[in-house]
Amino acid sequence: MEKIKINDSDQLYEIESIRQTAEHVLQIAFAGAAPESWEGDIQLYTAGGVLATTLSGWHTVYRDEGQTLYLSDDGSVYTPPTDPEPVAPSEPYEPTLAELQASKKQEISAACEQVIYSGVDVTLSDGSSEHFALTEHDQLNLFGKQVQLAAGTDKLEYHSDGQSCKYYSAADMQTIITAAMTYVSYHTTYCNALNIWIAGVSDKDELNQITYGASVPEQYQSEVLKAYLATGGDASESQTKTN
Repeated sequence: MEKIKINDSDQLYEIESIRQTAEHVLQIAFAGAAPESWEGDIQLYTAGGVLATTLSGWHTVYRDEGQTLYLSDDGSVYTPPTDPEPVAPSEPYEPTLAELQASKKQEISAACEQVIYSGVDVTLSDGSSEHFALTEHDQLNLFGKQVQLAAGTDKLEYHSDGQSCKYYSAADMQTIITAAMTYVSYHTTYCNALNIWIAGVSDKDELNQITYGASVPEQYQSEVLKAYLATGGDASESQTKTN
């Protein structure tokens, strides 16, 4: 095991390693005790007791880690890093009115689609009431039935929501189609009016008041919506179901 002496003293110190870790820093790992003073040159001896080299200028304890010491030849000492300044929490992001309007339009569009897809109740010629879903697929099916009616078919197969197919008279089929298209048209018109209202608001509080089913202020009502609201019937009932 290698040994060192300080300035030709009689005391030898066994070391496990010695190496330069930076331009001005020397690391020495001791097997046992370490010198208390570093005034003088460091003499490095091999395991066989032969003087290998003399190191001059390493007089300052740069860092003390117990049995591992770091010396500097320029007087520098180790300075531990300081804890970073605490970062103040950032203010929560406040969305702009335009961003809230875009989000509200998506909310209204999704609600409108859900209401339309849920379907409509239709009273048939025998006084019974059946419910008909109005997904895009259902609407296409009803459009096909309209074509069959125009061709003069007097008995048409169809099914109410969740039920098996059965035959409907031409009159009942026309009632179903008319009720369905009126329902879809009303909600499409109503949704469009809500979007116009959303675009016209000037503050977030008013925007928060807009929900699907809310009464649209008159200044945002289109001519078509006013006509629906004036006639009542299926259109007004449709709005009531969304409240």
